[in-house]
Amino acid sequence: MSGPTDSPTQAPPDAPVNAPADAGLIETRIESRQVFAGRLLDVRLDHVRLPSGSVATREYVVHPGAAMIVPLHADGTVTMVRQFRYPLNRVFLEFPAGKRDPGEPTLLTAQRELAEEVGLAAAQWSQLTVIHNAIAYSDEAIELFLAEELSAVPQQLDEEEFLDVVRLPLDEVVAQVVRGELTDVKTLIGALAAQQVLAGTWPRKLHPV
Repeated sequence: MSGPTDSPTQAPPDAPVNAPADAGLIETRIESRQVFAGRLLDVRLDHVRLPSGSVATREYVVHPGAAMIVPLHADGTVTMVRQFRYPLNRVFLEFPAGKRDPGEPTLLTAQRELAEEVGLAAAQWSQLTVIHNAIAYSDEAIELFLAEELSAVPQQLDEEEFLDVVRLPLDEVVAQVVRGELTDVKTLIGALAAQQVLAGTWPRKLHPV
């Protein structure tokens, strides 16, 4: 599939814009083509004008954005999932996460994914941060949340979704990060951010629900 198209960029509303001092670094899009559209991936091939005036190509993935949740229990444990990731042919330990539906607020995505994947609801939500996890080839932004005051709700996995739900002490998850055993970037950052919130060195940014 191909044809001229605009290329939306996923970014939080308060994302910094390019400063005037960066003018000599900016690339300007000349044209954009969609070269593949699948259920997940929207791949673009753009021609851009470089600061030098020459023209180059850029290949990248447009993504609707996603949410990830650190479900923190009162006893200091967190609920996580173990699931197989085909591109790397291995099972990863991750926090529950999922992509946004069109027009869906990211908090609603987080609430939906928490219930569907691990069967939990939370009465208190805090925003940890927003990460851009693949800036060289995707505009994906993942908003990370801390979910507390948890309660059980029905789990509703998708038909093609297979995972194990596990509960571990947050300190053990951080230890796996330190040992290099936990490498999923969103989970790694979420674990460290939650640890800092509990230590009082990262502000708890409560999110209205």
